[in-house]
Order: sequence, then C-alpha cells, then structure tokens
Amino acid sequence: MTTTQAAVTRGQVTQAGYPRRWLAAIVMIVGALMDMIDVTIVNVALPSIRRDLHASATQLEWVVSGYMLAFAAALIIAGNLGDLFGRKRLFLSGAALFGLASLAAGLSGSGAELIAARVVQGAAAAAMAPQVLATFRVIFSGGERGKAFGVYGAMLGFASAVGLLLGGVLTEANVFGWGWRSVFFVNVPVAVAALIAGVRFVPETRDPAARRPNVPGAVLLAGSLVAIVYPLLEGRQLGWPAWVWLLMAAGLAGLGVLGLVEARRTRRPVAPLLRAGLFRVPAFAAGLGVQLAFFGGMQGFFLAFALWLQAGEHFSPLKAGLTAVAFSVGSFVAAPVAVPLAQRHGRRILASGAVLMVAGIAGEALASPAMPATISTAPHVGINGSPWPAVPGLVVAGAGLALLVIPLVNVVLAAVPAEVAGGASGLFSTAQQLGGALGVALLGTVFFGYLNGHSFEASLVHTVPYAMGAFALCGVLALLLPRTAVSEEALTES
Repeated sequence: MTTTQAAVTRGQVTQAGYPRRWLAAIVMIVGALMDMIDVTIVNVALPSIRRDLHASATQLEWVVSGYMLAFAAALIIAGNLGDLFGRKRLFLSGAALFGLASLAAGLSGSGAELIAARVVQGAAAAAMAPQVLATFRVIFSGGERGKAFGVYGAMLGFASAVGLLLGGVLTEANVFGWGWRSVFFVNVPVAVAALIAGVRFVPETRDPAARRPNVPGAVLLAGSLVAIVYPLLEGRQLGWPAWVWLLMAAGLAGLGVLGLVEARRTRRPVAPLLRAGLFRVPAFAAGLGVQLAFFGGMQGFFLAFALWLQAGEHFSPLKAGLTAVAFSVGSFVAAPVAVPLAQRHGRRILASGAVLMVAGIAGEALASPAMPATISTAPHVGINGSPWPAVPGLVVAGAGLALLVIPLVNVVLAAVPAEVAGGASGLFSTAQQLGGALGVALLGTVFFGYLNGHSFEASLVHTVPYAMGAFALCGVLALLLPRTAVSEEALTES
C-alpha cells in the first residue's frame, strides 16, 4: 500500500483507519453501481429506443459502444488524476457529471443526442471507478480490506442482474410516459444522493509520490481507440471505403507509438499509461487477450440477443429482461467456487469456463426458430412464446463467465511482479471496456448486415458463431496462463 495523505472535514485517515470507513465504502459502491447497472440496463431498452428515436442500426451500436469507448479512453488517466489531485474530488466530479449526462440522455430527442450523452456518461464513470478501490486501499487494512473488496465485487456482480431486470421494469412501466427514458432518469436521484453523502462521509486521499499525468499520451490513447472503433461502427453503412481501413491502421499505429515511447523512457517524470513492460510477460499478454475477447463476445452477443427477443420474438421489455437474468443466475451459482478452484487448478478452470461459454451460447442458437428443426434440441421460443428454451443455455454461459472472468486477474497476477500489480489491474479494466466496444462494433456489423433481407432469428443464428469464436479464443489463450492463482488476500494487498 502506498503512503497517502488525507484532508477531511470530519474524521482523519490514520494507521487505525478512517472512523467512517464503512459509510464511505457504501457511498462509493452506490456511485460505482450507477456505472455497472448502466452497462446492462440499456440493452433491454434498445428496441424501444430504436422505435421512438427512429435510430439507425449504427446509432444503436454507438449507444452501447460509445459509453464503453469513452470509459476505456479515460480510465487510466482518471486514476492518475485521482492520485495527484484527490480521489474524493475526482469521484464527486464524476458522480455529478454522470447525473447530468444521464439527465441529458433521458431528454434526448435524437439518436445523435443520446450518443453524445452516453459518451459523457462513459467518461464520467471512468472518473469514478478507479477512485473506489484506491480509496479502499487507504481507509481499510488487513481483513477488513478483503471484506470491503468482497462486498464491492459481489455488488458489481449483482448489478448486471439488476440492470437487466430494472431496464425491463422501467421501460415497460412507462412511468409518467417516460418509457425507455426512465433507465437514464433513475440515475439522477442516485447521483444527487451520492454527492451529498460523499461530501460528508468520503475522506480525501492522495498519493504524495504521484507523478503528473501523461496528458499528451492520454490524448494519443483516446484518439487511437476512437480511430480503431469508429471505422468498425461506421464502415458497414458507408460501404467500407479505403479511408476506413487507413484510419483503423492509424489507430493501431498510434497504440504502437505510445507503447514504444513509454518502453524507452528510463526515467519517468509522468505516470505511465500502457506500462509497456507488462506486455513482455506472456501470461499478462494472454490474460489481456482473454479480457478483450470475452467482453467483445459477451457485449456483442447481448446486443443481438436483446434485439432478437423483443423485435424478433415480440417479448415485452420486462419479459426480455427476466429471460436475460438467467445468465446472471448461472454466474451467481458458480461465483463462490471460481477463485478457490482457480487457486488449485489455475488455467484449467478458466479454460473450462470458456468451454461452458461456447456451449451455452450455442444453446441459444438451438433455441431460435430459425434453426432447422432437424438439429434443434429444444422447443423453439416462438413468437410471444415461452422463454424457457433460451434459459438453459444462458445459465450454462453464466456459469462459464464466473469460472473464466472472476479468477482471471488472480491467475494472471501469479506471473506479474507485485510492484506493478496495480497498473496491471488498471489495464485489465481498460481492456474490458475496449473489448466490449469492439464486440458491439464487430458482432453488430455481422448482425445488422445480415438483417438486411433476413429475419431477426436468422440474423441471431448467423451472429452466434462469431461470439462462440471469441469465447473459444479465450479458452486457447487461457492455456498460456499460469498453473495457479494468487489468493484474494494477496490481490487486495497489491
């Protein structure tokens, strides 16, 4: 744990701990939940957004991926700024901006306005997220720190299920005639409460050894990520002109340049962004690949799945949300054993999780009415039909998620030097958001491209193999990871 300074109005961070540390933890977790719920709550509302705003297929992709892209681009430098200027200050600023952006999203009158609000939401969430765990490392110690991290992890897992269900409830309830807009308006009172409570209960902490942020590097990183994702989202409707490929190549080159510049700096007056030395550790590079591929496959699949359920099978938003919750049920069942199993069996558990993901997603194709009856193993879902044929595959895939993703950082950090573990965790969070944005762009292109002239059912069946391929890639990369995993206690101390 790094040495920190604190400036608080009431209470003081000392070696004995901050007196109101659990109140501070609750406030920060609630703020973080706005981000995690917003990742999934929007998926259920997409068909309603599509109808109400007459949004194009590309705009729907941007609604999802614009948020994650902004998050990925801003996350690392937001952590640097919190270390330097104060984590409470960054957290409260992010919460305020998130609330304002949510209000703007709910008031949007066009797809373009909604996309702009979502990008601001993503940047605001990135300002909040790294401050939570960094503050926990200061105000908690010993066994309490492990408990705080455990509560945080459990609530984030719970948030995905809440988001799916809440998105359906709010959209279908149509409170005050708001419809899908409620999924954004609900963040406003939460943000206000987090601000009021945060001012009173969250202590200010900083890192006296923090280096100044690498602003030019952060701009290059953000520009490179946009240059990669933008062509993937816009290329299909533009007919894939030559400049699309050139822009994508420029984005990849920008990341390469940033990595080379950071790798050649022997004395660093600024905080590193990519920590290029970590990429020379094979286990870290493989783990980062798993993170990218997994979240790419998952976010891309659920974009297509949500549209299939509501636009193809005519499920109500609530029914669609309840159906998707089966995925979270599977992860809840397997989550308690994921890390203990990984400590004993390491990469084999992660590879097993990838196999379950492939099998579960394949089950969704078999449940589709577009799948030939000769190879279907379950009754079709059907128009306005039962959701139960889709449930087994979702439960299996959810269990695979728990075995693959929950212990991933524990396994990777077994091969990473302890002194750079914090930076490794930050890059993993960035990869999670970037992978999601890329997945929505790639699988969305496949889904919407096939939708021209085909049904939603056929488009889902056509898209599923690409998601399965992403999860199969996770299984292959998992075989390059260590044979063991670090403990949860060691993880919270890093």
